[in-house]
Amino acid sequence: MVLKTEDIGKPRDIKGNSKRKGRGIGSGRGKTSGRGHKGAKSRSGGGTYTPGFEGGQMPFIRRVPKRGFTNKFRREISIVNIATLQKADLVEEGMVIDKDFLIANRILRKKRLPFKVLGKGKLRKAITVKANSFSASARKSIEEAGGKVELV
Repeated sequence: MVLKTEDIGKPRDIKGNSKRKGRGIGSGRGKTSGRGHKGAKSRSGGGTYTPGFEGGQMPFIRRVPKRGFTNKFRREISIVNIATLQKADLVEEGMVIDKDFLIANRILRKKRLPFKVLGKGKLRKAITVKANSFSASARKSIEEAGGKVELV
């Protein structure tokens, strides 16, 4: 069969003509043009509210008391405990543990953040740990187990 231009129909997804509003009483869509009576949604340019607007009621964000302090200069740091290093079955005697190893084994999630080793738990394997910072107890625990601490 040969395809001809006269055989091509209208695409199925095209909708019919748009409703002509405000063209008199006889059209069935005159006067208020389907917008109802009064209110913001009946006005031109109306119907779009700012986020948090609650119809004239005092918005939630203004009703709730504000307390505390948020330090905008805070440093975000990922944390790893000694117990986590000990518990991981992947850690063996004499291994070097750094950020790449921890991310590869899904112990750390965010690659862009520096990480700190904290001293919760007990280490029984002599390992070398490379991190951005260590707590005093973590440093002591690693060195007591015969391992090394390296700052990156």
